[in-house]
Amino acid sequence: MSEWWTYRLSDILPFSPQTYLRLFELHNQAVWPGQIVALAAGVAIVVLMLSRAAWSGRAVALLLAAAWAFVAWTYLGTRYAALNWAAVYFAYAFAAQAVLLVVAGTLAGRLSFAAPKSAVAKAGLGMVLFALLIQPLIGPALGRQWTGAELFGIAPDPTVLATLGALVVADLIRPELFVIPLLWCGVTGVVLYGLSAPAASFMPTAGLAALALALYQGLSPGHERG
Repeated sequence: MSEWWTYRLSDILPFSPQTYLRLFELHNQAVWPGQIVALAAGVAIVVLMLSRAAWSGRAVALLLAAAWAFVAWTYLGTRYAALNWAAVYFAYAFAAQAVLLVVAGTLAGRLSFAAPKSAVAKAGLGMVLFALLIQPLIGPALGRQWTGAELFGIAPDPTVLATLGALVVADLIRPELFVIPLLWCGVTGVVLYGLSAPAASFMPTAGLAALALALYQGLSPGHERG
């Protein structure tokens, strides 16, 4: 029997890279035409963040919560759980984030958006647009099938990145809403590293960038806090 220290992370994961990538293809097929609804929701989030409507923050939080709940139910709790026993707990975490967004953002109104003026807010908006428009292209650009593209509101990673970007754009930094998205950045980074995926470091790096932006925004002189 091999000694435990000779094992690599890829030896522990209960699925191969091919199986993992194929999962996204099957998932996209199963939820079609949900992609159209998810894209519309993403566009609506951007429009709402740029508007000055008093209720825009509540609406953004509700749309983000719906995306997290949908990913928790359809991808993590249903399809990914068939490959990875830990996916059930990931689904619970995503569902918890959906509840937090509804409670803090929609019911309590603790998210608000003015037109992004600061460099930090513009960077957050850029993260949202990247998650919606560019991140789905990364997989195909690295040789994956287009049918397995990861989309906001359908797959975890772009949903998490768009959420982090929106939280950075918000007028007030809400730390309780950052915890689960940042933890997922680490989890998905570990899994992709174990699968030797070329973009394994992307989500952890994006999470650290969002955290740095939030800390800078929250600690900047004159920044409103509540």
